[in-house]
Amino acid sequence: MTAFKHIHLIGICGTAMASLAGMLAERGFTVTGSDAAAYPPMSDFLASLGIPVSQPFAIENLNPTPDLVVIGNAISRGNVELEHVLDQRIPFCSLPQLLHDEFLKGKEVLVVAGTHGKTTTTSMLSWIFEVAGAQPSFLIGGIAENFGRSFQLGSGKHFIIEGDEYDTAFFDKGPKFLHYFPDTVILTSVEFDHADIYKDLEAVETAFKRLVNLVPRRGKIVAFDRGESVGRCISCALCPVERYGTNTESDWRIADLKLKSDQTSWSVIRNGQKFADMSFALAGEYNVWNATAAVTIATHYGIQVDVIAAALKSFKSVKRRLEVKAEINGITIIDDFAHHPTAIAGTLKALRARYPGRRLWAILEPRSNTLRRNVFQNDLAESLGVADEVVMANVFKSDAIPESERLDIAAVATQLTNSGQRARVIADVDRIVRTVAPEMRPSDVVAILSNGGFGGIYEKLPAQLRSLQETGEFEARSAQ
Repeated sequence: MTAFKHIHLIGICGTAMASLAGMLAERGFTVTGSDAAAYPPMSDFLASLGIPVSQPFAIENLNPTPDLVVIGNAISRGNVELEHVLDQRIPFCSLPQLLHDEFLKGKEVLVVAGTHGKTTTTSMLSWIFEVAGAQPSFLIGGIAENFGRSFQLGSGKHFIIEGDEYDTAFFDKGPKFLHYFPDTVILTSVEFDHADIYKDLEAVETAFKRLVNLVPRRGKIVAFDRGESVGRCISCALCPVERYGTNTESDWRIADLKLKSDQTSWSVIRNGQKFADMSFALAGEYNVWNATAAVTIATHYGIQVDVIAAALKSFKSVKRRLEVKAEINGITIIDDFAHHPTAIAGTLKALRARYPGRRLWAILEPRSNTLRRNVFQNDLAESLGVADEVVMANVFKSDAIPESERLDIAAVATQLTNSGQRARVIADVDRIVRTVAPEMRPSDVVAILSNGGFGGIYEKLPAQLRSLQETGEFEARSAQ
């Protein structure tokens, strides 16, 4: 890396790519980047770091010629910048390769992997280590609110990293996490996901089995106690494995769970004996699972239980994870990164517990590569059925999915309607905002579900609600 001064990232607004950009800038490199479209929170994050982002992709973005180009995993052949890099033989690499070579060598690497909960669990674990004074390095696939950023280059010996099973780059189709060579792994869950690159659940399990196979005998694996897939993935482990969850035989068992409107609390039972009482401000049973995994690993690394409990109590959250975006006239608008039916169900159940008795809206953009396909069509209807009002936008970039594989959102709406739910398909964001804003009333909770920018709905819906409030329409409707 000593030969490289200027590094350019193609696809810089991805959460991991933006984090890498910040890490490189902190190391003293000149960093530039480009993307098709930048949106918060990563666009704001890059701006705060003073890293320029060029839009859209163009050959001019590579002028002056960088010393090294990092190719994001969303970038495919045909991208004008990638083609220029290949034509001109500009040195290039993938994000995981650069992470390993420049940042992970010489560190104790803790990888948090799984279909769900990676980002929050990585954030919790990093915060516990920080409160303990361990000065960890970390890379998270989101903005951890306790840090106000998604990465840190600490002076301690630990590097805590979110391990993504998605592929590495156009020239390396293996999972990202296979580049990280972990000493310790948390495995939160294993389900079928990323339908664009994995054929079936067996293929997903194979990827996680390969990760497990990288953990040395002196290492540690902490795995959730639910799901046959998790069990199959850890069956080949050559290191100690501990399970966490609610099963009576698990090494770390969750008990006395209390989901209140302002706090969540639970007890941790270790090998049948009371270990500790924990609490935090986060909602949702799934966050208790995430936190208990973090408790397990932190204890393994010698962090005292009172420090762990204090860290969790002061833990805030992660941007775009049950994030309250606005409260207008008693209407609470929440942004969540839900990208899979299991995550959607967990989010909506968490909001039910956090806001009891209030009407719950789910406004969904089917945007992830899994949700855009019909592999979980029935599961999606069941997940959305937790809400009182369901609104779905058209499938994002639907033309890119063969019709035989594409999610049929009209069928999902019909399935919900037949089960007694109120569900609608409204094509685009502007129509959604114009239609639903006048229907909302004080005390409503609105969950906006997307893993992308969703056409600016996070700004447009609050603006429309404020406009209705200013014109007195809310008051007029309440008086009727």
